[in-house]
Amino acid sequence: MNHPRRGDRTDRNAPGRKSFDRRPRRKPLDPARQAAFDVLRAVSERDAYANLALPPLLRERGITGRDAAFATELTYGTCRVRGLLDAVISAAAGRSPGAIDPVLLDLLRLGSYQLLRTRVEQHAAVATTVEQAGIEFDSARAGFVNGVLRTISTRDEASWVAELAPDATTDPVGHAAFTHAHPRWIAQAFADALGADAGELDAVLASDDERPQVHLAARPGTLTAADLATAVDGTVGRYSPYAVYLPGGDPGLLAPVRDGQALVQDEGSQLVARALTVAPVEGVDTGRWLDLCAGPGGKTALLGGIGAGVGAQITAVEQAAKRAALVEENTRGLPVQVLTADGRDAGLQPGFDRVLVDAPCTGLGALRRRPEARWRRQPADVPTLTKLQRELLGAAIALTRPGGVVLYATCSPHLVETVGVVADALRRHRVQALDTREFFAPTDRLGDGPYVQLWPHRHGTDAMFAAALRVLG
Repeated sequence: MNHPRRGDRTDRNAPGRKSFDRRPRRKPLDPARQAAFDVLRAVSERDAYANLALPPLLRERGITGRDAAFATELTYGTCRVRGLLDAVISAAAGRSPGAIDPVLLDLLRLGSYQLLRTRVEQHAAVATTVEQAGIEFDSARAGFVNGVLRTISTRDEASWVAELAPDATTDPVGHAAFTHAHPRWIAQAFADALGADAGELDAVLASDDERPQVHLAARPGTLTAADLATAVDGTVGRYSPYAVYLPGGDPGLLAPVRDGQALVQDEGSQLVARALTVAPVEGVDTGRWLDLCAGPGGKTALLGGIGAGVGAQITAVEQAAKRAALVEENTRGLPVQVLTADGRDAGLQPGFDRVLVDAPCTGLGALRRRPEARWRRQPADVPTLTKLQRELLGAAIALTRPGGVVLYATCSPHLVETVGVVADALRRHRVQALDTREFFAPTDRLGDGPYVQLWPHRHGTDAMFAAALRVLG
């Protein structure tokens, strides 16, 4: 009797026999993990912003409650600590992250984050990731993922850090950077900006992993901070006379925000805008105020609200058309004229009393709001940005009348973007540096001056820098 060979296709499909698939049936990721994985892929493949990509995806898929919170934690957490995860994955896999397929690498990041930074059971973290690897690829690569994650799961995060981090004695900045999952160059920039207070570096880096409290700004002349706090069950801010802290929830659902009586704005940004309005000018303030880099319009709106009470008119310049449209939307009903133009050559007549230059920057002071930003920014970005910053500040000075004030601000503490740009202006232009700290009262711990550097671990704000300059005749 002739027997077909094992695996013979004719045998497998012979009449009376059921066809079958030897491949194991894989269980796909649950909705929360799938949402997180899809956003990680969008960040890796398309340079998407996690905080912009995730919320609409959750709404589209109807993911709410605890599942939405879990998806958010996995997405933002994995993005924030990507560098640390990659180092652990590399050690466990015995190969560099660049040698691992990008899809597999994102799966490994998702699985290793659960193992090292959450209370998810090890079995669940490993099994769900391995199953998805089998769906995306094959059993061989699912086995690779299984081996890597099981190796990672044998130790906790502290043990991996102890092995992989630079020595704390010989390289304290490198050690802090690795421990808090920051690129070393960013940690060094923070240490340089802290100067004599560099011992606070760990606190600064740790603050980037904390969820920032939502701050509202009450529109001047419309609503007081006290009234706003009562209306939204919030707390009046510590420093800005317009600030209210929210205990939680979606600020977009609050009536004062919907009605234009308040806007969502970090208290540091409020302090920057207010500082321009309280800095003394020589001679009569005619009410010609300028916001040279206005988009998306939060600071412009606060300037407009303050300016409306003293008869000022604000010109807002924004180069990008979409951002200019946001400025118009955020300043509706205020004495603000929006001009779509390059701030370096806006075609305006000089003679402004007050000019704000909230310059484009690396955004290193707001890393807690943008989970993937710390890994997306590169040291090579800095020279291009500082050139633009110097040119914008020079244009602002040229548009300001003698005796008027220019306030230069960045959401970055990087010394090249802050004191370096201001020092260049002091050399090239007839301007005088004012003690900017006076215009941020009652804010404390502002340093030795004459400039202001806010810090999230000290002030609960983004790390805003500000320098006030008076234009000389």
